[in-house]
Amino acid sequence: MRIRWTAAFLVAAALASTPAPAQSPNDKGGIPTETQERQHSGKSDLVWNLLGLFGLLGLTGFWRSSDNDGYTNDPI
Repeated sequence: MRIRWTAAFLVAAALASTPAPAQSPNDKGGIPTETQERQHSGKSDLVWNLLGLFGLLGLTGFWRSSDNDGYTNDPI
């Protein structure tokens, strides 16, 4: 019952509060950031995105299985 009251209170507080003001796109005095420049250039970096994806997938090779049952320490 206490969890329901807490959840109801949090939902009511979220609905009653005002949203945070959005940051204007050019807060830096009209100078676009590097990301904004890259987005406006229109160049697609699909090759680099795919290369990064394969690199991240390669990190799964470092994952080792463990027989740790949660009650004992896992050896390093």
